[in-house]
Amino acid sequence: MRGLIHIYAGDGKGKTTASIGLSVRCAGSGGDVVFAQFIKNNQSSELNILKQLPNIQVITCDKTFGFISKLTESERLEAKKVYSDHFCNVIKQVKSKDCKMLVLDEIIGAYNYNVIDRQELIDFLKSKPESLEVILTGRNPAKELLDMADYVSEIKKIKHPFDQGICARIGIEK
Repeated sequence: MRGLIHIYAGDGKGKTTASIGLSVRCAGSGGDVVFAQFIKNNQSSELNILKQLPNIQVITCDKTFGFISKLTESERLEAKKVYSDHFCNVIKQVKSKDCKMLVLDEIIGAYNYNVIDRQELIDFLKSKPESLEVILTGRNPAKELLDMADYVSEIKKIKHPFDQGICARIGIEK
């Protein structure tokens, strides 16, 4: 079976949640999943349960930088090195095993802010193992990513508690 490319995009809550649901479905059918996070800190509660599932390998970045848009130029250069190395490590993991699914959570943000090597992502998507399903999440995907995708789902914010000053709550938003 040919693996497809999915994009979960938009400004609404649920992009990561959707990719986790797909990961659990894949693992439940016996498939191996690599779930890699970019930009986010690795303290989201859903990672705790994913790490307990034998078919899912969670790979988080050792260092995060907060809001990329607020970084200084030197911080952005450091972030690019860290996230580019993280991406290379993830791809090595995927290539070293017979993986059915790869989730690149928030990779679109890393791509948009140029804190990963954009061409490396494009090249990987073009040359990925044929049976590998790849899921990209994040806001405002670039046209070249949209053009490569087989599925594109937009998750639109209508209303969100953050707009009312309510911080992310453990077990609900984080």
